Amino acid sequence: MKALKLHHDLTTIWRTEPGWRGVLRSVNHSDMGKRFIVGAFAFFAIGGVLAMLIRAQLATPDSAFVGPEVYNQLFTMHGSIMMFLFAIPMFEGLALYLLPKMLGARDMAYPRLSALGWWCYLFGGSILIVAMLAGVAPDAGWFLYPPLSGKQWTPGINSDVWLLGITFVEISAMCAAIEIAVSILRLRAPGMRLDRMPLFAWYLLATAAMMLFGFPPLILGSILLEIERAFGWPFYTPALGGSPLLWQHLFWLFGHPEVYIIFLPAAGAVSTILPVMARTRILAYGALVAAVMALAFLSFGLWVHHMFTTGIPHMALGFFSAASTLVAIPTAVQVFAWIGTLWSGRPQMKLPMLYLIGFFVVFVLGGLTGVMLAVVPFDQQAHDTAFVTAHLHYVLVGGFVFPMLAAAYYWLPHFTGRERVMQLGETAFWLIFIGFNLTFFLMHLTGLLGMPRRIDTYSDAMGWTWLNLLSSVGSFVMAFGFALFTIDVGLQIWLGRHHRRNPWNAGTLEWAMPIPAPAYNFASLPQVAGRDPLYDQPDLGVALARGEGWLGAARHGWRETMAVDMVTGEPDHIVILPGNSWLPIATAGVLAGFFLTMLAGLYWIAPLFLVGVGVLGWRWAWTNGTREDHGPLSAGPGVALPLSTEATGTTGWWGSVFALAASATLFASLLFGYAFLWTVAPDWPPPQLIARTVLEPALALLGAVLAIVEVRRAGPDGRTALAVAAGGQIALVLALVLLVVLRLPSPASHAYAATGAVVASYAIFHAALAATMLAFARARIGSGHIGGARLGELRIVRLWSDHAAGAGVAATLVLALPGWIA
Repeated sequence: MKALKLHHDLTTIWRTEPGWRGVLRSVNHSDMGKRFIVGAFAFFAIGGVLAMLIRAQLATPDSAFVGPEVYNQLFTMHGSIMMFLFAIPMFEGLALYLLPKMLGARDMAYPRLSALGWWCYLFGGSILIVAMLAGVAPDAGWFLYPPLSGKQWTPGINSDVWLLGITFVEISAMCAAIEIAVSILRLRAPGMRLDRMPLFAWYLLATAAMMLFGFPPLILGSILLEIERAFGWPFYTPALGGSPLLWQHLFWLFGHPEVYIIFLPAAGAVSTILPVMARTRILAYGALVAAVMALAFLSFGLWVHHMFTTGIPHMALGFFSAASTLVAIPTAVQVFAWIGTLWSGRPQMKLPMLYLIGFFVVFVLGGLTGVMLAVVPFDQQAHDTAFVTAHLHYVLVGGFVFPMLAAAYYWLPHFTGRERVMQLGETAFWLIFIGFNLTFFLMHLTGLLGMPRRIDTYSDAMGWTWLNLLSSVGSFVMAFGFALFTIDVGLQIWLGRHHRRNPWNAGTLEWAMPIPAPAYNFASLPQVAGRDPLYDQPDLGVALARGEGWLGAARHGWRETMAVDMVTGEPDHIVILPGNSWLPIATAGVLAGFFLTMLAGLYWIAPLFLVGVGVLGWRWAWTNGTREDHGPLSAGPGVALPLSTEATGTTGWWGSVFALAASATLFASLLFGYAFLWTVAPDWPPPQLIARTVLEPALALLGAVLAIVEVRRAGPDGRTALAVAAGGQIALVLALVLLVVLRLPSPASHAYAATGAVVASYAIFHAALAATMLAFARARIGSGHIGGARLGELRIVRLWSDHAAGAGVAATLVLALPGWIA
């Protein structure tokens, strides 16, 4: 009876409201994860249809199935959908759904941020799909290289749709990266040290870090290209000091880590599923963790791998070729660890294992062609041919789609609580496997025979006809396989019999709960003593359901979970998570208004929507916290812990650290672009520099010093110090505005002035944001939310204020120093 009452009480607190109200207000991680997965699969189906249209066009020579304009939209949208609307969101959905369950938590660190990410993803993706239906889809390739994507060659809104829609979707990706990193590091079951974490969590932690440092360069490049298209600022125009190669550098600073951002979560699924299928424990846990971290690090040294034919210096060619070859080592460590796990176990050929074998075959072949393309002479011959397209698909489909199909069948009982109905999955596998290899293995041959990428037709005299026809037949065979997979999953969801708990006899915590999972995951949180808790304690799920673990009671209507020490896993404090809210969808809707007005060219209206986002952000933050100290509260037998409002190193603080790391990466990418143009682009040094000036740098330095010093003096009664610190940030804004308005040449005149204006804009935005946060903290002291032991919000504001001050001084120096040096 106690277990039933606890279940009822927790369900009342954690449940999603029924009807449309619940759909729009839910912030539960299971709901968000399922939505991301379903949405990503829907976009995958759209991208697959586009791929079939592409293959229909290329099946015969001199085809008139579609014209070149439509074909350009087809292959651009296919690549954009698969990269940005399918692969990343699919792993985000799996992470959101599984991570708290695997880590022994009740939700992710920021439930409302997960919901905001979902709505941004849905709205941003919808912009792209609606544009395609309206005939104005992007048509310059999914990599959108200037000058083809510039205003001169793409005068309509096609490229703007990509730039604004993809940037909108990337907000979702950044939300997920912060959410995943903080949840893994802080919201784990007590006793789950770093060396006891599931391998899936290690893979996702590395992926989140790569997203935090890999996505900002692309976001920056998109912003610069949209500004050039909208206002004529010449970042990529050689005649005015710009360079199209700047876009390639910024894009591939994202683009090659992106390949491993897609691969690593899938490899994490392989490392989770494979030992279960082999009925043993994973081999070389430590070596796998080291390989994952090495792969994440090395992936950032490969971006010029895609630029071997652009005329870069020979020394750079040698360095990036060596780095591209070196990355095969940590990948091989993982493959051999998986093979060793199979060898030491007793593999059972169940359906997830069948898809894992498909993954091994396809991904290893893709890796071998990747090593070939890492060799400069071969790359110069195969560059921009169908060989590269084939390699890309072998790596991405082999390294992501096959593991995700295995994951679908492995975790589907957890989602649905039901068994399979018909044995369609095996037939679907063989159709997908045979169809894929028929399609893309032959594309290696057409590429070696000289067939370029991105062409809409060809002559029969080229000798590619039969290879292309067979590739097209293979693509339709593969499509039939995915259709069977969809039918099989649908039958299991709607007609399958109820499944027992932990049908695979796995050892990870997500199987220590009823399936499908309740809204709160665990009635009480487990104490972990090993890497496979269910192998160590088979009856753990029953004990947790009785409330025999941590936080085994419902109180005050709070959504409680546990925060632990980042390294040791010792209990640290109790986290109170927010409940269902309208704020995520409202914020995403206002952001959608900003992007749509930019797309429509209503540039004078767009800033009003950013003001609306600021107002909602203020309201969002205001709903957090309490007006009184609660002191240590019971968390388990004989253990009392503080609430997050009275603790240090909270999830809010760490979220700010990661958000600022991403922001600093964007700023560093901007400074890289500034230095790159100054060093490499034509028409430098610029015709006009900022004249030597002392006033603005002195004002900026004074403002930064005030902001840094005074924010440290602020305590529970520090409203005056906060006001002075806000004044320092305003002084920074004033100094930078004066530099841009009075000293800098017109941004449309030269890339120097354009990049200088963007550098100043970055610092102005952050100083204004910091001033707003300081005003918010001052208001919170007045309302009683900050006081006593509740000082966490001041620590967060200090982080943002310090970053703004540092960025302001750096921006001022970048703008003013060339005039003094010249």
